Amino acid sequence: MIRQSGQRRHRRRGVLTMELVLTLPILGILLMGLFEFSLLFFARADVVEACRAGARKATLHNATIADVENEVWRTLPPHLLNNAEVDARTDVVPGELVVVAVRVPMSTASPDLLWPVGFSLKGRNLYCETRMAKE
Repeated sequence: MIRQSGQRRHRRRGVLTMELVLTLPILGILLMGLFEFSLLFFARADVVEACRAGARKATLHNATIADVENEVWRTLPPHLLNNAEVDARTDVVPGELVVVAVRVPMSTASPDLLWPVGFSLKGRNLYCETRMAKE
């Protein structure tokens, strides 16, 4: 009886190693995805805040597009300023809506970690558009 239990242990020695080899890549991909998407969610919150700040500036009397862009640049964190685009429509009469849009490439907000599994950030943008009534 003692020999049989020793033989069983010997046959099952590599099972835990194989389980680790099979599950470790899946866990790694999940952790990389969690990290990348959390960075994107934080960056999206920064883009939304900058867009709203620009729209508040655009609602003021005599606000120009340069004023709106400066407000957006001031509000965006430095790592998101590269390749960020601001589009604003401020030439409306009081009571109409001003429109401010901010677009930032996702590749400036997060490293492209999931490209090996088919999800790439190239060509994708974080986009926010805010509309407010002009004073």
